[in-house]
Parts: sequence; C-alpha cells; structure tokens
Amino acid sequence: MAKRTAVYIEVKQGDRRFLLTRLTAQTLAAISYAAVRGQSTEVGAIQRILNSSRIGSIKDFALSGGDFPNAIVLNWVKAANPILRSAGKLTIDVKAGSAQIIDGQHRVAGLRAAIEEDKAIGKLEVPVVIYDNLSTKECADLFLAINTEQKPVPRSLVFDLYGVASEDLVDPAAVRARDIATFLNEDPSSPYFGEIKFPGQKARRGGIALSTAVSAIKPLVDDKGTFEQIEIHELEVQGKIVLNLFLALEQKYGSAWDDKSNAFMYAAGFMGALEFLQLKLVPYCSVKTSFTTETIAASLQLGQDTLILQEDTKGRSGSSAAKYVYERLLEAFVPETKTARFSV
Repeated sequence: MAKRTAVYIEVKQGDRRFLLTRLTAQTLAAISYAAVRGQSTEVGAIQRILNSSRIGSIKDFALSGGDFPNAIVLNWVKAANPILRSAGKLTIDVKAGSAQIIDGQHRVAGLRAAIEEDKAIGKLEVPVVIYDNLSTKECADLFLAINTEQKPVPRSLVFDLYGVASEDLVDPAAVRARDIATFLNEDPSSPYFGEIKFPGQKARRGGIALSTAVSAIKPLVDDKGTFEQIEIHELEVQGKIVLNLFLALEQKYGSAWDDKSNAFMYAAGFMGALEFLQLKLVPYCSVKTSFTTETIAASLQLGQDTLILQEDTKGRSGSSAAKYVYERLLEAFVPETKTARFSV
C-alpha cells in the first residue's frame, strides 16, 4: 500500500481543529469519496447527488491548465487508516474510502475524470483541509457555513471580470453579452446610456444590473443561439439589433422614457423586451430582412394609453413580472407581411 507524506499546519477555530496541507490530485481522488444524504446512512452523509455536466466542465477546466486554489474539505473517517503526524509532517496510507468530502465533491470528481484522460493532472497539488471523525451535525454545520455564509461573489462582478480574465476561463457567450451591455451603456444614442449598473457604482433605484443585462442578452448570442441561427455573428450587428429594439420602444414612450414609471427602466422590462426580441422580433425581422428601428416600431401598437408601466408589474416575482412585460408586448405586436432589403 502506497504512503504519502506532506507538510501540514494545525489550525484551531472555535472548538474545532483541522489540518491544512497539500495533496496531489491523484492522492486526493484515491482517498476521498462523497457520502450522499438520503442514499447513505453513514455518519457524515451530507452531500448532494453529483451533477455530470458540472463534472465535465471542471474536467475540461483542469485539462486546460486551470487553477484550484480553494481547499477541498475532508472528514477523515477510516479509523483503521489513521493520519500519522511527526515533526510537522503527516503520513497517510493511500486507501480508498478514508475521507468523506465535506466541500469540493465536484472538483474532486472533475479532477478524477481529467486524470483518466491525462495522467499528468494527477501530479497537480491541491490545498486540502482535513477534519477528523466529525459527526453528521458537525459536517452539516461546516457545509452550511461554506455554502451559505461564505456566499459567492455577485454575478455582475463575475460578468464584469470576464472582460479582463484569461480567455480559457470565460464563457464566450457571456463575454459577448457583456460587450453588448457595455455598448448599450456607453453609446450616447442608447436609451440605456449610463443606465447599466456595473460593479463599484453607487446603489440607486432603477437602472439595469449588469448581471440582468448579460443574462437577458445571452440566449441571443449563445453558441447555436438566436443570432447564430440566422447567421448574424458580428458584434456590431448584434449590438445594433438590440439597440434598435430599445430605440423603437423609446419612440413609443417619447419624453416619458426617462420617467421612473417606465417599466423598461427596470429589470423585468429589460428581460421581457429581450425575450420578445428573441422569440418574436428576430424571426419576424429576419423574414422581412429588416431589423431597423422603423421596422420594429411599425410592428408595435403602443400608445400613450397602453404604455407598460412599472406599477403594472408590482406584486409579481421577477420572472413573473418579466413574463407580464413579454405578454404585453405580444399583445401590441402587429406584424406586417411586406418584405424589404435587409438592413439594420
């Protein structure tokens, strides 16, 4: 049986202690496992069922040379294979089933899958926290502390960082959606000039969070998404089509566009409008070979007495409010049949 030795430090937090060390991905994959709540009756079973698509994405991330700086958290449970400690080093026998995974089961599974394709990944050093023989309650406390109290960063910050991160770490469609959102925010002719809220800005009522804008635009620019299906690939053209939608809506509202009563100055309005663009306007304008502001405006019968107002969405959840805006636009949609030369 193989043995592994590693330098460690002991850390005390409250009433608990743990060992902070580093193990190779190969060793980590060999000794650890996930005890799934509802499927296993053993002490410490607090994990959820693995998500195969997430494992696949982590495997690809590992194969592309991605970093794994966050510690995998283990609960050492095999009394017959104790951790030996001497002179600042720990020694373990590499034996399956030695440690439950408290946090990081998808990362371990992804690394395990990557090792099957490239043995060199097994040499990757991973930071590891090891607790000893925790109860189910203690495991649950740690899992909840990690996954609720230590919350992930806001999605707007993630999407904003896509603009500066390495290409192999980003979602290309999200990057394209972010570029279009930035265009809407920075073009002086845009109805959303200065209205897209990027991280670091002062909190204010109204406006569209970057995360909302990216999430709403992304289905249009995704791989095999709406624009790709009609062979519109250029950023400038995609951005102009989105802009034209909102210019058409701005025409309908006139001076009331900037009023805080305008539903399109809020997330639900923005999301509902982009869904309408994706599902109805793109097919319609594609057939007409025209995505101009005039074509879009002509297809919408919105008058001063039928404008969609923010107060109309009150009492509805985010998704329900967005659906309401979409349905109101659908009611106002009066498509024409005459075709014209393609233009944006």
